[in-house]
Amino acid sequence: MLKGFKNFLMRGDLIIIAVGLVVALAFSTLIHSFTSTIVSPLINALAGHSSKGPGLGWTLNGQFIALGTFIAAIIYFVIFMSVVYFVLVVPYRSYMARQGTSVFGPPAPTKTCPECLSSDLPEAATKCLHCASLVA
Repeated sequence: MLKGFKNFLMRGDLIIIAVGLVVALAFSTLIHSFTSTIVSPLINALAGHSSKGPGLGWTLNGQFIALGTFIAAIIYFVIFMSVVYFVLVVPYRSYMARQGTSVFGPPAPTKTCPECLSSDLPEAATKCLHCASLVA
């Protein structure tokens, strides 16, 4: 049972999806901070409502634009993604390299078909997948 669970966790697709989810969540925090600290006060300032807040920023028409909070969210995003990269991606990439599989690496080289200009042909292809013309 534990071996099956380990095999499930170490599948490449699961790790890639998990990293994507973590990136999406961190980016979501960044976007939420941007909208709540910069966009919303700007909209409220245009409407004439008043609220003030502490920290780095400025006041526009009675609305405090918290630039410091947004900068903190950017720093959080960079630190969080660095941790994800060094704790999840680097060890997983080295583990998969020992297994003989390359992940998170550069894409495979491709070439372009001279007839239909499709640029997704494998380097070793001799015939285009899309228009069936010969490719040198």
